[in-house]
Amino acid sequence: MAGLAPRVEYLAGFCCPLGGLAAGKPRVLCHGAEVFLSTGSELVYVYDREGRLLIAVYKFPGQVWHLELLALRRALYVLCARSGIYCLSLDQASRSVSRDDKDDRDDQDSEDGQVDELPVPVIPVHPDTCVLPSATLHAFTVLDDVLITLSQGPTQWKVQLFECPCPGEDPRPGGEIGEVELSTCTPPAGSLGEPTAPRFLPVLCCASPPGSRAPHGHPWGSGGVTLEGTLFGLLFGSDASLLESPVIVCGLPDGQLCCVVLKTLVTSRSAPGDPKALVKILHHLEEPVIFIGALRTEPLSEDVEDVYCDCLVALGHHGRTLAIKASWDEAGHLVPELREYSLPGPVLCAAHGRGGRVYHSTPSDLCVVDLAQEVSPWDLTQRDGAPGGLPSLLCPASLSVCSVVTLSVSSRAPEGGAELLALSAKGRLMTCSLDPHSETPHPTRVTSANAGQKIKELLSGIGTVSERVSSLKKAVDQRDKALTCLNEAMNVSCALLSSREGPRPISCTISTSWSRLQLQDVLTATCLLENSSGFSLDRGWALCVQVLRSSRALDLDSAVSAITYTIPVDQLGPGGQREVTLPLGPGEDGALDLPVTVSCALFYSLREVVGGALALTDPFKDPSSNECTPDVLPEQDGVCLPLSEHTVDMLQGLRFPGLAAPHTQALGPLSPARDPIHTFLETCCGPVSQPAGPASLRAKYLPPSVATVKVSAELLRAALGDNHAGVSLCSATLQWLLAENAVADIVRAQALSSIQGVAPDGTDVHLIVREVAVTDLCPAGPIQAMEIQVESSSLANMCRAHHAIIGRLQRLVMEQAARGSSPPDLRLQYLHQIQANHETLLREVQTLRDRLCTEDEASSCATAQRLLQVYRQLRSPSLLLL
Repeated sequence: MAGLAPRVEYLAGFCCPLGGLAAGKPRVLCHGAEVFLSTGSELVYVYDREGRLLIAVYKFPGQVWHLELLALRRALYVLCARSGIYCLSLDQASRSVSRDDKDDRDDQDSEDGQVDELPVPVIPVHPDTCVLPSATLHAFTVLDDVLITLSQGPTQWKVQLFECPCPGEDPRPGGEIGEVELSTCTPPAGSLGEPTAPRFLPVLCCASPPGSRAPHGHPWGSGGVTLEGTLFGLLFGSDASLLESPVIVCGLPDGQLCCVVLKTLVTSRSAPGDPKALVKILHHLEEPVIFIGALRTEPLSEDVEDVYCDCLVALGHHGRTLAIKASWDEAGHLVPELREYSLPGPVLCAAHGRGGRVYHSTPSDLCVVDLAQEVSPWDLTQRDGAPGGLPSLLCPASLSVCSVVTLSVSSRAPEGGAELLALSAKGRLMTCSLDPHSETPHPTRVTSANAGQKIKELLSGIGTVSERVSSLKKAVDQRDKALTCLNEAMNVSCALLSSREGPRPISCTISTSWSRLQLQDVLTATCLLENSSGFSLDRGWALCVQVLRSSRALDLDSAVSAITYTIPVDQLGPGGQREVTLPLGPGEDGALDLPVTVSCALFYSLREVVGGALALTDPFKDPSSNECTPDVLPEQDGVCLPLSEHTVDMLQGLRFPGLAAPHTQALGPLSPARDPIHTFLETCCGPVSQPAGPASLRAKYLPPSVATVKVSAELLRAALGDNHAGVSLCSATLQWLLAENAVADIVRAQALSSIQGVAPDGTDVHLIVREVAVTDLCPAGPIQAMEIQVESSSLANMCRAHHAIIGRLQRLVMEQAARGSSPPDLRLQYLHQIQANHETLLREVQTLRDRLCTEDEASSCATAQRLLQVYRQLRSPSLLLL
């Protein structure tokens, strides 16, 4: 088809938004010399081709989606977005335009027909012209006396039939005479829940049998065709043929082609049955349907007057084309022949004309393909009266017109020719005439002159398809792997969440120890991840360890500050273990604030596993389609499954050099990292005098800070159970306090009841457990108790150790209370007296603290000493844990 030169004539220009008109909404219809045009806005234009002037402009309350012209009734039906269907009488509309105004406008048109600044008044459409108000209508067509609509519900499409009024009657349609639901749909939601304007509208085509009332294959509406009886019966069944019922063919945005027999839909109102039996799915294009039409592909005999279509055609947005025709099978039976073609896309609009031609527009060209078979009169292979087959290949011919957004075939074309009425993306209305006496847009036979070029084009197309198949196969494989990983992650999540009590299928235990790293003693935490489940932890899984320090954990007003370590878990199968060791301190300042909370969790990265699969796009897809993969991933990009939480307190951070094993004797007092050169020089200088820092002076001249806690011996025996068998209760209590320390085994072996340890900053901490008797609490006699005493020259370390002991005792009391144990009878008056004494001490603390803020330096020393004495009394209460 090279060398075609169709004659293009520009008629007028219309307003369009910045960036041009978008395909799908503009419409253009032609009846005689009148052109009815919508650019997708609220305006509908009426243009006179002979006078080359604009004769009317109508403004509707919303965006115009579709036009339907009933020529015999002189009526124009307009679908307005989220408003409904309006009916304009063309006779009344023409009378409403003043003849004088029309004469004045004759001199206003420019030579190029540009009508961007409207030379006619805009006529607002009266609300009374709305014949069917509805906010869900997306498409409609008119056939004889029936108005057929397609609306979008919350979950499904619905076809409805209404009685169409006759001329001179009430313009509003009669009652609903039938309805049926089609396939499911997912309407796009706006930001506030309101539906957004759809990018693709459904397509309706009314197909009638030869015996219908529509004269000579031209229904009264502008969206219908008349099919041959053979093809009609094969497509829609014998019931539709016997009833001589028109059939509505629906092309949906998801690619489905389905049909409904109208007369069965009407009778379903009086005899309801299964609604699914009324809907038949013809095919699925797997892309939005842009056009449905019918053609005559075979030549007619000279004695045949009526022209009926023998081929049904549907086009998709990306160029997939379906042609259905009646044909013979090998057994000699008539069967529907379905053939799919691939045309250049994306397809913006399409129309069908005479001679088996289909015209379709892409962003770069307007093309024509011919489905007609050139049958030789000497071809004896065909049966008498039998239909011929469809061509095996469609070769589009270029008409050298680009960016056509809507298209209509004019009936004014000469015999054998074609005239197209088109609207470009820039708002230009034009005609494209194909002269039958010149080189017609018809597929040329392959000759020796162009055979090489044709072979090159075919090979290039094969290579492109092969490359696309390879790309799509890679995308499918990646998505299959992502789905497999997601299924495994779901199994792991369900296993962890369903085992909150009892042993967990995947666990993480935390232990602490001291190590020597870079000339410095460091407290480390070892996290042991164990997979006891039947699932594997593969790509995407990571172990997250969060370390929260006490300075932040105990200060509720401060912002949360923590260090999080993320360790990828690679191929941890069933029964596998993974060990991770992390430093807890000291930091760069040489300080280690205890307690430290260590939390372990499994994290599954959705973005790492699924993000790559979702990001894969088809490199051959039209970039102008503005279709992108929705961001379905949550903001946190993954799933977090908590495993365990462990608090490292002062009792776990203590070291005991006098009891340490031989391999740990090298660990010295914890101190900040020092310069190796300074360390070497101090060693060469020999022993130096006793350091005189604040900590050494406090340890030498001030008494140690002391805190005591008394616990009922009966409570400890019940809690420890058989663990204290063979040893004294004092030693068993000390073992229980230091159970998470590395020295616990030595304490058990030596049956110690007191021990001297070293805090992380090098100060001593002394733990003493002794047996005492509490005499004034119980009227039945003295109560045997264990007194736990902690001493340290550092007030801060004493408080940390005291806090750790209190925490263990609180958990012990809660566990025993849950078992139902009850305390003995107590002297309430004695308890009230102790409480009153403590309240007095607390009031004195508040008074002393207020005084410190106002006194001078000399007076504040005495106040501070008294404050320390009160604190010492509070840390050694006379209360007993029972």
